[in-house]
Amino acid sequence: MAQPSVTPAADTPFKRSMPERYRLLLVLIVVYAFSQVDRQIVGILAIAIRRDLGLTDLGLGLMGGLAFALFYTFLGIPIARLADRHSRTGIIAAALTVWTVMTAVCGLASGFWSLFLARVGVGVGEAGGIAPAYSLICDYFPERERARALSAYALGIPLGTAGGVLVGGFLTAWLSWRWAFFWVGLAGLIVVPWVWRLREPVRGGLDRPSTSSAPGSIFQVLRMLLGKPAFWGLALGAACASIIGYGLFFWLPSFFVRSFGLDIKQASMAFGGLIFFGGTAGILLGGVMADGLGERYKASYALVPALSFVAIVPLYVWGLLSSSLWVTLALLLIPTALGLTWLGPLLSAVQHLVPAECRATASAIFLFVNNLIGLGLGSSLIGALSDALHARAGLDALRYSILAGTGFYVLAALLLWWASRRLDKDWHR
Repeated sequence: MAQPSVTPAADTPFKRSMPERYRLLLVLIVVYAFSQVDRQIVGILAIAIRRDLGLTDLGLGLMGGLAFALFYTFLGIPIARLADRHSRTGIIAAALTVWTVMTAVCGLASGFWSLFLARVGVGVGEAGGIAPAYSLICDYFPERERARALSAYALGIPLGTAGGVLVGGFLTAWLSWRWAFFWVGLAGLIVVPWVWRLREPVRGGLDRPSTSSAPGSIFQVLRMLLGKPAFWGLALGAACASIIGYGLFFWLPSFFVRSFGLDIKQASMAFGGLIFFGGTAGILLGGVMADGLGERYKASYALVPALSFVAIVPLYVWGLLSSSLWVTLALLLIPTALGLTWLGPLLSAVQHLVPAECRATASAIFLFVNNLIGLGLGSSLIGALSDALHARAGLDALRYSILAGTGFYVLAALLLWWASRRLDKDWHR
């Protein structure tokens, strides 16, 4: 049975001016940036946390992956279903409040378990931040602009990651990693009033009328998606790419310290520059290409990132094996860009596989698969492999662990190619 949309009757999408659309997008980008700051800051602080709390690489990897992903993935689906029926802006504002406060609580940790539980709290908060935002953006922007709009939203990843790494690195060098958690966490509360002021649009108001009714429960949405092979190809392909993507985001600062002898400020600047310039270029490129090709050829939403993943592997191998820091940075810039081209195209495709009334739920199921596998395993797998190789490879154990992980990009490309052959048939019309 179709579910009613909880929105003001007079608030129609056709009355939205261009400034209002981009004001909403700007606020959501800032919120997403704060989520990435709070999610990725452990990567740069791991250098100091490891020393102070005596953690292993596997323990640190669990902080960056499983601790966060544990509740983030499981709570994301029921929260998204609420967002398909109630105020999406209210859910995002509440989620932002929770995860920023819990990030600050991380600064009080005295050992593995206290930090682990605080990171679980960050994941609980962030579970309500992303899927409702995808749904909002699709009700503010027409179909032909959605890949670009979602790519613009995804700029929160390089902006937040680079900002979190830079601010976290410098605060740790000047004060301590605890103060970095305090300041970075509580700063997010400034944005909460902006989110509350965003207006709810009519759900599906910019889409062609559909003759089918929207699924009424999570299980009905899941049953519908089980009949769409393209969805699972996209989700599993993104998950494989995220295993190494999240792993790289977490471990590259430590790699620069161990293999090139940088201090924490230098490592934060090197990694922050890579993510900011490479990530921004890659995300925008993916969205523009997908919107340009996707109107005529739906398969391009999956083929654009698939081809990018194929090109990544030799560049990462060459860059990671170089003994020159500058050569490594130059070579890693391109694969950093290509590794994020999937965000706009794949997220846009997922929105178009289901009716408008259940986009947030479908997005949450996609994120569940992506994050449970990619975020949950990425940093932990690399950390465990680094511990195993340490006796033989010493400080370069992390270098070879990251290299081994790049094989997941090949698997991701194959899954997306498979999904591309089914996208047009599975597209919701």
